[in-house]
Amino acid sequence: MPIKSGTDLIAEAKRRIREVTVREVLAAIGGPGAPVLLDVREPNETNLGRLPGAIVLARGTMETKIEALVPRDAHVVIYCASGNRSALAADTLQQMGYTDVASMAGGWIGWVTAGGPVEG
Repeated sequence: MPIKSGTDLIAEAKRRIREVTVREVLAAIGGPGAPVLLDVREPNETNLGRLPGAIVLARGTMETKIEALVPRDAHVVIYCASGNRSALAADTLQQMGYTDVASMAGGWIGWVTAGGPVEG
């Protein structure tokens, strides 16, 4: 098996998942069919704030806790700081049978830069 870097794994995951823009998420929240927002950052990062209504579930524990929190048929948008961990998380959820999952490109940094609402 070839040796892969973290960058390789992220690039492969991004080819298998759907990415959405911050603008698309801004347009979708609060409306009919709004996505479940899943924040996979670490506690020291989420202490800075989060998207309104987001479920906070660190990437390291996501696989063991997600099923109790989010149904497999939910429309889910995952974000992290920049969009890399969320891509890996989206890839994992797809493997777990989640059918409508996307990663928010640009992550928290892109959200704040775009002036998106913040809570916490």
